[in-house]
Amino acid sequence: MDKIRIENLEIFAKHGVFPEENFLGQKFVLSAVLHTDTRKAGLTDELSYSVHYGEVSHLIKKVVEENTWKLLETVAEATAKAILLSYPMVSQVDLTIKKPWAPIGLPLDTVSVEISRGWHTAYIALGSNMGDKEKYLNEAVEKLQQTSDCQVLKVSDFLVTAPYGGVEQDDFLNGALALKTLLTPQELLERLHEIEQEAHRERLIHWGPRTLDLDILLYDDLVLDTPDLIIPHVEMHLRDFVLIPLAQIAPWKRHPVLGLTVSQMLADLQAKQES
Repeated sequence: MDKIRIENLEIFAKHGVFPEENFLGQKFVLSAVLHTDTRKAGLTDELSYSVHYGEVSHLIKKVVEENTWKLLETVAEATAKAILLSYPMVSQVDLTIKKPWAPIGLPLDTVSVEISRGWHTAYIALGSNMGDKEKYLNEAVEKLQQTSDCQVLKVSDFLVTAPYGGVEQDDFLNGALALKTLLTPQELLERLHEIEQEAHRERLIHWGPRTLDLDILLYDDLVLDTPDLIIPHVEMHLRDFVLIPLAQIAPWKRHPVLGLTVSQMLADLQAKQES
């Protein structure tokens, strides 16, 4: 990926843990590396195919000047988010914020915080088998779209499937969506749980009936195993009600552990079911 660099942008602002810092202010020095594809801009000499570094510089200045925070970490997060949301061609931003002569009672040149933030692609399974199933699924899609750190890219058709897991209950309506997000996997999980709770989801019976079920299937090519979140989803390759809608929107997405595409996993599963 190509890079556009903004080096040592000086901004006077009011950030710090001490009241006098928030009142008097001081100089901050920011540098940003914008990850973007400059190929078309280079071939056409058209600015519209690139990222206007002057506009980005003024956006950084606006965010840093017009807010007051205690921590450099907060300044960095807010600035990176503003850049990524404002410039779709930027896939990642590396940001460094330096604070010269920080008041720590010792001689130093600067303290600094450096972060890298960027867009990720996640695939989410949707399911419902209580009440107005289609309404619950459509509302979940809309709520993810309304989440400031998320953009819904594709949504599959919804299909009716038999319940999974041996619990007697109504048929499910299932689907899948592709999501562009700035959220970490854990933050995304928390957001999905919030949406489920807003649909009055109750976790009473394992594999039992539910108004709304939202699961992270894949997150980039991440392999993650924690007590509350496993990515890729541990049973996605065994569930046709997951693979059928996922194959509709991402047939060539490859499972980072099995090495198979979604289409290949679906074909293998259907072959086993027919044998």
